[in-house]
Amino acid sequence: MKRILSTPRPDWSAKIESQGLMFSTTIMEDGSQIDYWHEGAYYEFTMPEVEMLEGVTEELHTMCIEAAKYMATGALGDLGIGREALALAARSLQNSEPHVYGRFDFAYDGINPPKMLEYNADTPTGLIEASIAQWHWLQDVKPESDQWNGIHEALIRSWAKYKANTGLTTLHVAHTEVETSGEDWLTAAYLRDTADQGGWDTVGINMSDIGWDADRKVFVGLDDEPIEAMFKLYPWEMMMKEPFGKCVSDHPDALRWIEPAWKMFLSNKALLAALWHLYPDHPNLLPAYIDGPHDMKEWVAKPLHGREGDNIVIHAEGIDIVQPGDYGAEGWCYQAWYPLPDFDGNRPVLGAWVVDGESVGVGIRESDGPITDYYCRFVPNTIDAPAPELSTL
Repeated sequence: MKRILSTPRPDWSAKIESQGLMFSTTIMEDGSQIDYWHEGAYYEFTMPEVEMLEGVTEELHTMCIEAAKYMATGALGDLGIGREALALAARSLQNSEPHVYGRFDFAYDGINPPKMLEYNADTPTGLIEASIAQWHWLQDVKPESDQWNGIHEALIRSWAKYKANTGLTTLHVAHTEVETSGEDWLTAAYLRDTADQGGWDTVGINMSDIGWDADRKVFVGLDDEPIEAMFKLYPWEMMMKEPFGKCVSDHPDALRWIEPAWKMFLSNKALLAALWHLYPDHPNLLPAYIDGPHDMKEWVAKPLHGREGDNIVIHAEGIDIVQPGDYGAEGWCYQAWYPLPDFDGNRPVLGAWVVDGESVGVGIRESDGPITDYYCRFVPNTIDAPAPELSTL
């Protein structure tokens, strides 16, 4: 893997906005702006690297399912979600409720084995830039090259498979209006578009507009129509702590939730400790525990429900960082410190996308410091191999 400098397209901002990436800049606390989309460089993989990373991703996904079964026993406590939510997630897992997508985060330098940092398999974002924007960048800048990116087609296939297997026809797609950057709304809109292409009739809705009809015992939309299937870009652990969550846990079969309740296991940082317990010394895992750092001299403390680097604590030689945020009361996971690779001061994290259990592409975010947070930047990728004939999005 190499980081190669590149000349940005003169009209890159207008192009990515036309492709749906409206949150292309980040506003700093002092009012200044930084570009989230960064095409002044790209990362180039070899085909053997991509094949290796695909294999690692799919193996880890399978291992995570086994780790979820271990977590469902309560061996690691209630995971900060409470006993009722834990029981709902365990029931969902036992019933093998189908799922669509997720994103692993890896540290990888092109030399050493990739190390799993976490798995967001409930509400991962970053899809538009990984699936759409970097694909169009490739066509404009490196049309002779390939890209590790089959995300769009995989999502359509997955939605079509889900529809065929359930016999349902209408999918409600929900996000929370509380999130103000627009990323959640745009991500939900993109997934709705792929579901449309997969044959669904889709209906957009805000999370706050989902109702419960106690007489009919069904969830309903704005027109009082029953909801058959619901994709929600809203964390399960948050939903289950709200009054609405009681309706969900009391009526687990009232509708099909996407992602299903068992994804509470895979997006909880306790997953890291479960994996290390089941697969100690696995080359793609880092030591992790939920009851303290044990004998680790350098470690990262991660809140079980944390996102975007909030509340992360790093204790390592020459580094003592405590990130602000609102997480931590739910508990912590202590993971061995593993510094991100350094490409001339740029520290990438590989977001390996999984759709229907298969590895389908990557989105790369890089930062200047050791934590990938709100101020990171997205950088496109290529494969050092001739491009096959590509379909049109």
